[in-house]
Amino acid sequence: MQLEGKGVDMSEQKWIGFVGVGVMGRPMARRLIAAGHSLIVYDRDAAAVEALKAEGARVATSVREVADTARIAFTSLPTPAIFREVALGEGGLANGTALKVLIDLSTVGSRMEHEVAQGLLAKGIDTVDAPVSGGAAGAQKGTLAIMVAGKRAAIDEARPLFEVLGKLFVVGEQPGQAQLLKLLNNMLSSTALAITSEAFVAGVKGGLDPNVMMEVINAGSGKNGATLDKFPKHVLPRTFDFGFPIASVCKDIGLAVDECQALGVPMWLGNSARQMWNAVAAQGGRTRDMTELVRYVEQWSSGEAPANQATT
Repeated sequence: MQLEGKGVDMSEQKWIGFVGVGVMGRPMARRLIAAGHSLIVYDRDAAAVEALKAEGARVATSVREVADTARIAFTSLPTPAIFREVALGEGGLANGTALKVLIDLSTVGSRMEHEVAQGLLAKGIDTVDAPVSGGAAGAQKGTLAIMVAGKRAAIDEARPLFEVLGKLFVVGEQPGQAQLLKLLNNMLSSTALAITSEAFVAGVKGGLDPNVMMEVINAGSGKNGATLDKFPKHVLPRTFDFGFPIASVCKDIGLAVDECQALGVPMWLGNSARQMWNAVAAQGGRTRDMTELVRYVEQWSSGEAPANQATT
């Protein structure tokens, strides 16, 4: 059997599966293809897989086809429920005849990761819990921070693939441990953006130059990921194009706060940050870029209604 347009015998290919090629998954899949790996991809979005097909990927007609073809497969999926369905549902990865290692790049929380890992292990499939940090830009450049937890043998088998995507940090042996660390990281990031937005709006209202504020804060003790990256690149130029939607922030910080509280941590500040992000989502912001949070703070501070904001 020949791969269309490539003249390659598919029976001799060592296929890598990839399920979920959206904002994060697509650039990661693209990097793997560019590195010479043979990918079989699946996504409900036909346009997403067609773009990868043009670069040499084989497009599967179902999740099950991926699991029947590839020994190693990646998932990059938006919610815990979708991840569980793709992995354990009817026609899911668990029923594949070829799959032996699932690498989950999603952010789904430690409890869901553990549940899926147990279900897959019963089918002889190892799970490597591998959420990533660095956003769409990091996925494109191959500079992601990849937190992994799982069996050492499975991690070592996948190591050459991880090295195409970014820097690897082995954080444990149990699937779910990397999820916890990723959620803590994202909670810190989203909380930093929230308080930085409030601080900068207050400074501007008090007559301070935002560029001078940025320079001083980044030379002092108040610097954080928002002041060093998101504000200078995406907020001050008013492009608001970091590439991560507010709905995803709400999902991640919600999972983080719930997991921390389950561990007995009270989460006074985490809960406040979650309430702020959820308020923005409820006022028309779910699909907007996370850096647009500052626009809501601006309108709240001026007494204007933040709903139906302009995009310029």
